[in-house]
Amino acid sequence: MFEDDETMNVLRDALELSPENMILRTQYARLLMGRGHLDDAEQVLRDGLALSAQSETLKIALADCYRRKGNTSAALVIIEEMIKHPGCKPALFIQYARLLLAKGQPDQAARAYRRAVETDANLADAELAELLGVNEKNTLWQDPAEVDEEGRVRQFADEPGDDDLIAEMEKPDINFKDVGGMEEVKEQIRMKIIAPMQNPEIFQAYGKPIGGSLLLYGPPGCGKTHIARATAGEISAGFFAIGLHHVLDMYIGNSEQRLHALFENAREHTPCVLFFDEVDALAASRSDMRSSAGRHLINQFLSELDGIDSTNEGILILAATNAPWHLDSAFRRPGRFDRMQFVPPPDAPARASILRVQLSGKPQEDIDYFAVANKTDKFSGADLKAVVDTAIEQKLSEALKKGNPQPLRTKDLVQAAKTIKPSTASWFASARNYALYANDGGMYDDILDYLKLK
Repeated sequence: MFEDDETMNVLRDALELSPENMILRTQYARLLMGRGHLDDAEQVLRDGLALSAQSETLKIALADCYRRKGNTSAALVIIEEMIKHPGCKPALFIQYARLLLAKGQPDQAARAYRRAVETDANLADAELAELLGVNEKNTLWQDPAEVDEEGRVRQFADEPGDDDLIAEMEKPDINFKDVGGMEEVKEQIRMKIIAPMQNPEIFQAYGKPIGGSLLLYGPPGCGKTHIARATAGEISAGFFAIGLHHVLDMYIGNSEQRLHALFENAREHTPCVLFFDEVDALAASRSDMRSSAGRHLINQFLSELDGIDSTNEGILILAATNAPWHLDSAFRRPGRFDRMQFVPPPDAPARASILRVQLSGKPQEDIDYFAVANKTDKFSGADLKAVVDTAIEQKLSEALKKGNPQPLRTKDLVQAAKTIKPSTASWFASARNYALYANDGGMYDDILDYLKLK
């Protein structure tokens, strides 16, 4: 392969003898990148992740490879997933800043850069700081947006005001009839969550508490939040959607107090659904954390789930995550999120239903929704919206030329679908590795079934 490059050939031969040596694999891939063999480097790294799905060095190298290939979005997906976890390496935020800058998001890039330098001043990069418009004379610590009245540095996320401390209770006007497809998911929720609420005397006779918890997991954009909201509507219960801004606070101890207040508020409004989106950001594995503050928050979360000081009777606790493998194992013990439900991309009938809703009220003519659905296998709901938006943009261009709105037709949507790649592909690439090599107790059998690997 590299007849005139002895170093490359030696590394290649060594890697063939020791394929599980991730340091050697990373070094070989970086040399390939340095010599412009980006496709070869990508394959070497992806092969490595198939063997070691949690290798940070491989993920970082793969993100760099994507960046060099001009696929900034793919690189961002990798880095964004890594920086979600407490205790991640500060240098990742430098890489994140460069990617955001390349995507034309200088403000977010500047914040990522400041986060990195705040944690490790040795990461300061004068050239990058100049590109971001960051004054290196302690702007990081003196930026009014980042420092409070007493000079204490705020955390990376935007700080919520007093009005954000308690999530508002909704009364969803949707139920399972408004959720296209997902019949298996709905049936599992009915049996695990709804039936105890609707038949309390039967469950109480067996000493089973009314309430429970369920973890929804799967690729992004596939309706986890929608099904959670519909669950509340199905039993006419209140719905609390909890985001990170409702919990995280910049001062030690405040995050735990906020989390407790959220549970107490839910306990005062039973029956209700308490929904935590992106729960892996609040419940990441404690073994990966360097900060004790993160571990304290997880301990508080576990305490609230157990109802040690209060009862969770009448509360349905739902949580959603794209990365269940990053959750602390304690969250999956009995009485907590021991029940997991895979939420796959919508099937063909569900895709047809989603398209029908998204095209409602728009100029159209004899659209065959099932024909479009059959051309969008593994598309998420978000992907289908992108298909509709792309088709509409094309019709708008025609309308401007002809002076009147042109109706959308089946061929317009099919043509738009050809330009969109399902965003779920990258998720399944990672999930496949966990399902094959880290499937303790059959936790991810649903993924194997979906991919027909069992």
